Amino acid sequence: MEVLMFLYHYFGKYVLFKILEAVAIFFFFILTRNLFLKKVFKIISKVTERTDTKLDDEIVEAFEKPLRKFIILLGAYLALRVLPLNTYQDILVSKIFRSGIVALIAWGLYNLTSSETILSSTQIKNKFDVNNILVPFLSKSLRFTVVILAIMIIAVEWNYNINGLITGLGLGGLAFALAAKDTLSNIFGGIVIIADKPFGIRDWIKTPSVEGIVEDITFRSTKIRTFAQALVTVPNSTLANEPITNWSRMGKRRITFHLGVTYDTSKEKLEKCIQALRKMLNEHPQINKKKIFVNFERFNDSSLDILLYFFTNTTDWGEYLNVREDINFKIMEILEQEGVSIAFPTQSIYINKEG
Repeated sequence: MEVLMFLYHYFGKYVLFKILEAVAIFFFFILTRNLFLKKVFKIISKVTERTDTKLDDEIVEAFEKPLRKFIILLGAYLALRVLPLNTYQDILVSKIFRSGIVALIAWGLYNLTSSETILSSTQIKNKFDVNNILVPFLSKSLRFTVVILAIMIIAVEWNYNINGLITGLGLGGLAFALAAKDTLSNIFGGIVIIADKPFGIRDWIKTPSVEGIVEDITFRSTKIRTFAQALVTVPNSTLANEPITNWSRMGKRRITFHLGVTYDTSKEKLEKCIQALRKMLNEHPQINKKKIFVNFERFNDSSLDILLYFFTNTTDWGEYLNVREDINFKIMEILEQEGVSIAFPTQSIYINKEG
């Protein structure tokens, strides 16, 4: 009561009434905030439940706390506008209010660009664990952009000249880019690898610089375990600019070679042998039936060469070797049944004796 009497004598009746009105407005917003937001979120939840995507739920969750703070900010702004402010004070209040709105929007966007939100919203899937590589990088980049833009907008609101700041950021970015050129090239190489997906973890790849099994992929480098069990770390910028053969993505595995038989093999035996080889390959359960070639191809220096060209259904290295071994034994069995011998490299010398 004494405070009211002091304000009455110091400010006068009109100003006192305006102060009380401002306090009433502010406390009205504080007291009704939870009830109002409860109604709002209830309506929003009914709308989001009808959609299949999780993005709208993530947006609501990201902006829930900023919206609660906005109610307080709005209440304070409307309360202050009731007071008899001069022009300078009125402009100051408006700037604070607009800056607060920018900050709250930036807060919501900052929450929306978290790794968990991006992951659940986009549902990124890949053969290798791209979520642990791409999502955190994308989240940090977006958050950094949100913060910088919010600071620049608020700076413009308060009449700061940001041209110097932009120029400084440009020069600083240029200096940073020159100093970290290799690192940046590796990062962009990692982005290219993740986007193009030429290989994944546990894939067997071959490049001009290395061959082995991929164990890990990061934005800076890729770790490859060679068949000698050495771990090779290759910069992504190198891999991004090299031809990459991914053996793990073969749909089938090729076998091709020449089978040389001796020159004393008759035409009939050679034809029967070729027919038996074709039949064996066509009936073999592990051989792909779409492309099988068994043909008498050429007269070699010391042998009659039969071309065998076919594919195994399996691409696994161990299974492939087992199939190839089984085929070799069956070839030996066919040659024995037909009485055909495998040729050895030989050379005949003829001596002409005169007189």
